[in-house]
Amino acid sequence: MNNKVFILQDRSIIYINGPDCEDFLQNLISNDINKVTNNSSCFASLLTPQGKFLFEFIIVKHKSGFFIDCEKAQSEEIFRQLNLYKIRSKVEILNLSNEFVVASFGYEKYLSIEGSKDILGFTFKYREDPIILDPRNKNLGARLIINLEKLYLSLKKLNLKDDKVENYYIKSHKLGIVPKNLNQLQNKLFGIECNYEELNGIDFKKGCYVGQENTARIKLKNKLSKRLLPINIIEGNLTENEKIYNNDVEIGKIIITDDYPFGLIKYQDKHFDKDQIFKSKNGSFKIFIPQWLKI
Repeated sequence: MNNKVFILQDRSIIYINGPDCEDFLQNLISNDINKVTNNSSCFASLLTPQGKFLFEFIIVKHKSGFFIDCEKAQSEEIFRQLNLYKIRSKVEILNLSNEFVVASFGYEKYLSIEGSKDILGFTFKYREDPIILDPRNKNLGARLIINLEKLYLSLKKLNLKDDKVENYYIKSHKLGIVPKNLNQLQNKLFGIECNYEELNGIDFKKGCYVGQENTARIKLKNKLSKRLLPINIIEGNLTENEKIYNNDVEIGKIIITDDYPFGLIKYQDKHFDKDQIFKSKNGSFKIFIPQWLKI
């Protein structure tokens, strides 16, 4: 069994509580807050009114409120945005990033812990701290949200050994799930183009939320023609917003660069073939379709 654990120091925890916290989140997020209980967590996004991507996060029930597990690079902006929407709602929004940490470990290890269940998003307490089977994809493993002071004692009791966080990023990228640099997505594509339906991040049955109208229209009218897909570089380098070509035909553009790149791809275009080698101005690469994405 793999006993490796990744300390995700690029993650932050925001805590929302107060008598209106459920209604407050329900009116904002793409998923249904009613799915979040002591035994269930969810993945969700916060979109622009036009349905474009702004933020994504995992929501976990904690005491009388909710943990928002988000990328640290987005946390201050999320905190500001939530406060902008707060208006007269009776909610308290706290940034607990200096107190709590997120650790990730493998699916098999998760199943070996007493109390676990093989259900996406399933959540249970280990010594008072939540362990969550990643609600997006079980191959991402489980997450432990814990006070920094208790972290290493709990990891020792669980027999988990610290590993390089880059290995988690590589694993996530191979799965086709964006591990970091989410700010490069902002306002550039619709939330539904981020594959949030397949990653259990959109609930089409819930009521209104920010960006719901365009999200529902794209879904109902079958207008989804582009998707965020992972890129494997063969040679050269990539530049943000650079066009992607098959021969001389444009089939998408680079969205996330650096070590774990993604592109927004016209996946239904007759010129898109995942077995092709594609080119941008300064690079050549392959684009792959994750197994969980049935397209």
